[in-house]
Amino acid sequence: MTLPSAAGAWDSAYHAPVMVAEVLDLLGGRPLVLDCTLGGGGHSAALLASGSRVHAVDRDPAAIAAARARLADAEREGRFAAHPGNYAHLDRIGALAGVRFDGILLDLGISSHQIDARDRGFTFREGAALDMRMGEDAPLDAAGLLNTASEGELARVFRDYGDERHATRLAREVVRRRATRAFVVADDLVGAIRAVLGPRSGPGDFARLFQAVRIAVNDELAGLDEALPALRDRLAAGGVLAVIAYHSGEDRLVKNAFREWSASCVCPPRQPVCTCRGHALGETLTRRPLGASPDEVHRNPRARSARLRAWRGDASGGDAWRSDA
Repeated sequence: MTLPSAAGAWDSAYHAPVMVAEVLDLLGGRPLVLDCTLGGGGHSAALLASGSRVHAVDRDPAAIAAARARLADAEREGRFAAHPGNYAHLDRIGALAGVRFDGILLDLGISSHQIDARDRGFTFREGAALDMRMGEDAPLDAAGLLNTASEGELARVFRDYGDERHATRLAREVVRRRATRAFVVADDLVGAIRAVLGPRSGPGDFARLFQAVRIAVNDELAGLDEALPALRDRLAAGGVLAVIAYHSGEDRLVKNAFREWSASCVCPPRQPVCTCRGHALGETLTRRPLGASPDEVHRNPRARSARLRAWRGDASGGDAWRSDA
């Protein structure tokens, strides 16, 4: 089957999917693939065109609706199914109970639609609401977090998720400002950032720190840490797990998980006798993360920070490596 090769061939008004060619190289044509972050359906559309059947998951009802409309023909033919839910809790999606997949894709970015929709609160544009919830399962929106979290908790968010040198000062400024006026719109957080980082702070700083708040609101790193071994256990023999990360913390979790699963022994270095599993669970397919091509970054600047890693499970067909075995 000949697939569209033009730049942006899989884009939609909802979202421009990242690194589609690289994803197809890893997962294209595999009989059954799970798209853990459906978004606008671009990756799913490409996988369907490659001959795969696709199950897809997303926390955002708007994403589910947009993708189902786009992929209605494949859904009618029984080649595509979309399920509302969180990839970190696949066990709560009854339709996927016990299903093993030949490929699994996890794209940890947010969709262009979510960024551009002012009412979703992912943007630092003037007047945008401070929301940032990926789905209805998030207990607090961004405004709630900024208005109620302790100074120490806010400092941790800005430092650990935003790599911010002045995290403690920024947290203190947020607490000082909210004492007289609650944080409601993006301008409120931008003002606090500028007060601490100075007038030279700009879109790069705002994007980095808004992303930090988004990660905290949606508990993204904890969810990813929990999800990785669960997704591994959903692979069929020889199945491939591919993850696209955009944040150093996300990429670090993925890299370390793949490294551990690919090691034949994970005992402490000085332990005289091996007491662990004693064999590798599979192999890492990307010794270094893959990045978007210069042409793609030029067309879609949001792809600049994308890092793709992939891992393949043991093809022997045994289940001894699974955590539920």
